[in-house]
Amino acid sequence: MSNLKLITLLALGFLFPATLRSQVVLSLNRTIEIANDSSLQAFTAKNLYQSSYWGFRSYKAARLPSLNLIMTPIQYYRDITRRYDSETNLDVYREQQSLYSSGNLSVRQNFDLTGGTFYIDSELGYIRNFGERVYSQYTTVPVRIGYSQDLFGFNSFKWQRKIEPLKYEKAKQQYLYDRENISELSSLYFFDLAMAQAGYDMARDNVASSDTLYRIGQERQKIAAISQADLLTLKLDAVNAQNSLKNAEIDLKRAMFGFVSFLNMDQSTQVRLELPDRPKGIEVNADKALVYTQNNNPDFIGYKQTILEAEQEVDRTKKTANFEASFSASVGFNQVANDFSGAYQNPLQQDVVSINLRIPLVDWGVRKGKANMAKNNLNVTKLSVRQKELNLEQDVIMTVNDFNVQQDMIRSAEEALELANMAYNNTKERFIIGKADINSLTLSLNRQKEAQRNYISSLKNYWMSYYKIRKLTLFDFEKNEPLSVVFDREMNIE
Repeated sequence: MSNLKLITLLALGFLFPATLRSQVVLSLNRTIEIANDSSLQAFTAKNLYQSSYWGFRSYKAARLPSLNLIMTPIQYYRDITRRYDSETNLDVYREQQSLYSSGNLSVRQNFDLTGGTFYIDSELGYIRNFGERVYSQYTTVPVRIGYSQDLFGFNSFKWQRKIEPLKYEKAKQQYLYDRENISELSSLYFFDLAMAQAGYDMARDNVASSDTLYRIGQERQKIAAISQADLLTLKLDAVNAQNSLKNAEIDLKRAMFGFVSFLNMDQSTQVRLELPDRPKGIEVNADKALVYTQNNNPDFIGYKQTILEAEQEVDRTKKTANFEASFSASVGFNQVANDFSGAYQNPLQQDVVSINLRIPLVDWGVRKGKANMAKNNLNVTKLSVRQKELNLEQDVIMTVNDFNVQQDMIRSAEEALELANMAYNNTKERFIIGKADINSLTLSLNRQKEAQRNYISSLKNYWMSYYKIRKLTLFDFEKNEPLSVVFDREMNIE
């Protein structure tokens, strides 16, 4: 590297310290994009959704036929066991050596309508005994078709079919809700930092302006154009401006730390924000927002799931309160032979039918009590859900009403800021030429500061309300479509 290049790099290092070299400029939209991609809240939301997604995939897979192979490749026994001797009519202990192997290949399919299970299977077994008499046997079930289910009992498959898709839908909407919540939080951190930066910039400009006015005051006091009291007031303003700048710097560092921490950026990163332009005119209808909320909000979906789960428990306790019965039947073939090929020749028909009953004769009202408790819990759940729905609906209406007036407030705040800036500059110029007093200058400066804060605060309130409405309704009012449609399109979901 040439000496000229080295000297140039060193000079740039001194002129632009690391904090300035790492400065980035961010808009509100870019801030939200980074937050939804890199923040810790975004990682948590993604992992929670992925967990629910794979849970739903497992449920869908369980609805398909399952192929299972159950094997005992080898099982060897060498022990002394008790046997009955028919010649002596006595139980005796004898040594036994045997080798056993078996395998079962089955296809099973759950039937949601009845709650039963169909199956087709095939079995093969082999046994070899050692000792004084060595012999081997094969047993086979070439094919068997069967069905089993509970009679008059609780059908878990039917309830899973209702609840599991709802759980996944809630998880997907919850993920979208979390993303919009991150957008809302991004707006909060963005405008907090924007307010701190504006306060710092204004404090810094105020220091320069106060110093200039104080020097002008010193020159005018020499010609008796202003009094000693006014000169002291100008000096006090300069001192207060320095103190205000230090406080503004502390506020700026605190807001900067919170902002970069939320975005999961390097702590040394310095950010400069670009305030968004005046938003487009978007009017949100409260009635439509309520409909969107009822259809899309994960809380509403969760309420439906909660009621279904309570109804499921009522059904479970009701159908197990009296008696339990199960039924199973199978039709197939089986055979036994001393060689493998013989075990598959001329198989015999195998028929099995079984009905099992379990009838509680005396349980001291335990089952009846559980059934009544489940019914009461269902009633409580419905009342609780309705109250939560009313609270959420009220929140939506209030947020929509607040949002619809924010645009007018932004226009008023923007106009007030322009007037305050013009008034301050005009008063400052008039003071310099001696046509305005110190009180008028101080008053115009305070109005300018207040107008700046009000403008940023109006922008903050607007965007916070906007993203809160999106969060509650999960609806994109600019594209006029649900966020789930956008999500499915991005994920290529049919």
